[in-house]
Amino acid sequence: MALFGTGVKWLVMILILTSWMDVARVVRAEILSLKARPFILKARAAGLNARRLLFRHLLPNTFAAIAAIAVLRVADVILIESALSFLGLGVQPPTASWGTILNDGKAVLATAWWITTFPGLAIIVTVLSFNLIGEGLQHR
Repeated sequence: MALFGTGVKWLVMILILTSWMDVARVVRAEILSLKARPFILKARAAGLNARRLLFRHLLPNTFAAIAAIAVLRVADVILIESALSFLGLGVQPPTASWGTILNDGKAVLATAWWITTFPGLAIIVTVLSFNLIGEGLQHR
């Protein structure tokens, strides 16, 4: 953010560029695991080419893992964006962000505690909800 400046467009681009690696690792591990399964070996023996094997058998069977890791990454991105906005490196006013609300409320924490408490609770509930959904998708 220090290199490119603050703003929603740059924040989204930086978060996309820094958060794809976990998804790629999970997809690669799932593909390697699936390649050794009997139905893939049978499809390969039946003469399916690599492209058809990938789009017909491998990618559809990795969808559950991709969905689970994507939901967990959403929770991470929410926390990263809130932290960057709290530090003044994320979304700038007048655009609303939980991090900027927390930062604005820290000056009046002793007299107006609710300004920081409710956005903090909103972050906790949202991130916990995404984590529980992601864990549920992983165990499916």
